Amino acid sequence: MDDAFGLYLVMTDPVVGYEACAEAAVRCGVRYLQLRMKGAPPDAVLQTALRVREITLGSDTLFIVNDDVTIARDADADGVHLGQHDLPIAEARRLWTAPGKRFGLSTHNEREALIASRLSPDYIGVGPVFATPTKAIPDPVLGTDRMGSIIRSVPVPAVALGGIDLGNLAEVLRSGARNFCVVRAVTRRPDPETAIRELQEIWRQETGAGLEI
Repeated sequence: MDDAFGLYLVMTDPVVGYEACAEAAVRCGVRYLQLRMKGAPPDAVLQTALRVREITLGSDTLFIVNDDVTIARDADADGVHLGQHDLPIAEARRLWTAPGKRFGLSTHNEREALIASRLSPDYIGVGPVFATPTKAIPDPVLGTDRMGSIIRSVPVPAVALGGIDLGNLAEVLRSGARNFCVVRAVTRRPDPETAIRELQEIWRQETGAGLEI
């Protein structure tokens, strides 16, 4: 897997709706698009996942389901993202044996990142870099220096996450992140495509990476 893909977009209650937000992500060539519907009934998550799967199918955007490998499998998503308290990655792989699926893991400190990297995930999340209200019980904030140190210490692709937005993205990238996750910076905007392109432009300027859109 390429380890410098830039924006990883997580959709949680986007103001324009899940489908419109997913369509914007596909138009902008976002590499990873995650569906995160914490607390929603499984049937509702699956129905939304099936609609997002239709939108992303055949595009360059990989569709990831948060937490639930069963829903990811039933929607034929491109992968699943697991937290520290979710199903172990080995068990998730046993339940979902389809070839080419992506498995990501969240990590919140040096120890978790090291242990996670030994499980050979396709990528790990590292954060929260900044304070964020997207979790009911937030993990301790890492800050950009510690985030960069963790990312440099692991042999797998890493995604910086937690409170990242237009105002602090450049600092995150200058501190060692090659990839970054946002939620509210896009989902709270009534114009998600504009928001995505603004973030992508900062990434391009700071990393010198080209965007094939």
